[in-house]
Order: sequence, then structure tokens, then C-alpha cells
Amino acid sequence: MLRRAAASKRPLRRVAAATQRVTRPRTLPTKTPPLPSVTAAPVASPVCLTLTTPFKCTKGTPSHASNLVLLDPTVFDHPIRRDILHLCVTHYRDSLRQGSANTKTRSERSGTGRKPFKQKGGGVARAGDLRSPIQHGGGVAFGPKPRDFSTKLPRKVLQMGMRVALSLKVKENLFGVMPSMDWPNGKTKHLSQKIDALGLRRTLFVTGETPPVELERAMRNIPLTKLTTLDQLSIYEILQWQRVIMDIKAVDMVEAVLRKEVPLASVALEES
Repeated sequence: MLRRAAASKRPLRRVAAATQRVTRPRTLPTKTPPLPSVTAAPVASPVCLTLTTPFKCTKGTPSHASNLVLLDPTVFDHPIRRDILHLCVTHYRDSLRQGSANTKTRSERSGTGRKPFKQKGGGVARAGDLRSPIQHGGGVAFGPKPRDFSTKLPRKVLQMGMRVALSLKVKENLFGVMPSMDWPNGKTKHLSQKIDALGLRRTLFVTGETPPVELERAMRNIPLTKLTTLDQLSIYEILQWQRVIMDIKAVDMVEAVLRKEVPLASVALEES
């Protein structure tokens, strides 16, 4: 009886709930708001540097406008990434390890293979031969063998490391650009006096062409200076030396290899 009474009350509850519904006025659908326009990042301004006084000054003083050089911001104004520099330096130093350490195992040691004494009755531990690692003059157990310590690093990571290293020197005002690195004679004394006059000690000079014979001969015996070419330049050397100076040709070659293409949308935004 109780179940029948409960079943008879269910329809009444549904009707009461239907009568209590509030009718809402019908509204027209509103238009969806437009999505915010995504604008590309503006093009970064070039890095402006003053040319460093060359070793051999030509006649005529250059004007202020021609004494400036504009550097590509994608190469010389890259965000500093210490993790990338650490990877590149570790990669370079791993490649310098020779890995030539070698020890002889028991099979490579010279000596007889005869059993030194009988197996039992001597009161000492049994021994098979005198070339065992526990014997004096025997082989080495788990000793080093020739191996390759070099590690692999993607090319794009190495290129980013070069950008970061050059940008770090630019931000620390330790990067310079010379119009050329010509030197008339091979005298070390004259070039050393010129470098001291310009305040360029502890400097790495990088040229993008074959270095002049006179300059290479004169700088060979000058302490705290080094002349290198662009194909021999490494990230480790850039960080190791206090100051880096390149010539115009080296800068052009670096920018041609490490330059990043700017999106067309950002170029249009900058022009507008």
C-alpha cells in the first residue's frame, strides 16, 4: 500500500514542478566579439658600434658617419643563454681529450702460463698463473683503454652558442670592429708599441681573410695577443679572451652564416 501511495504522488510532483517554471523572454543571439589581432614583434634595431682605430692609419680622417658600423641584431644582440654556452664549452673541451690512456690486461702481459704452485696443501690461496691482477707485475683489472671522449651537439645549438658569445662581448663593451688589419712590416717591436698605444692588450684579433704575412710574423711573439682566422675561431676562445676584435670582412661572413630571417609580417608592421 505504501508503494502504491508513493507511486500515485510522483505525477503530482512533476506537474507542480512544471507550473513553477519561470518563462524567460526570448533574446536574439548576440554577435561573438572579434578575436584580438595577433601582431608580430617589431624588428629590433641594429647594433651601432664605433670602428676601432686600425693598426695602419690611412691619410684623411674619416667622418663621424663613416666611423660607425651597424651590426645585425639577430647575431650581435641575442639573449644571453648560459646553458647554451655551457653546452658548447663542454662540447669543445671534450673534443680536446686524446683518450689515449691504455693498460695491459692479464692476457696482454708477458710471462709464463705455468701454474706457480700446486693447487692444495701449500696453505695459501690457489693461483692459476703469475699474470693475474692480484700478482705483482700482473695485468690491470678494469683499466683504461683508448676511447673517444668527443660528444655530439646539434649544429643549431653551436650556431646559437656563437651568437650568444658574440652578443655577450658586445653587451660588455669588449667587442670591436676594425676596417682592416694591414701592417707594413714584420717588426714585433713596432706592432707591440702600436697595440700598447691603442690599449688592445689581452685581445683576440679575428680576420676573415688570409692574414698578412707581416702582421702574422709581428704578432707571433707579442704576449697576451693572438691572431686567428674565422675558420679557426671557436666559442671557447671567444669566452677565454678578454676582448675580441674582428675586421669588416669577418663581420660580414659571420652575419651571412648566423643571420636569422625576419618574418615578413614584422617587416610590414615596422614599415607601417
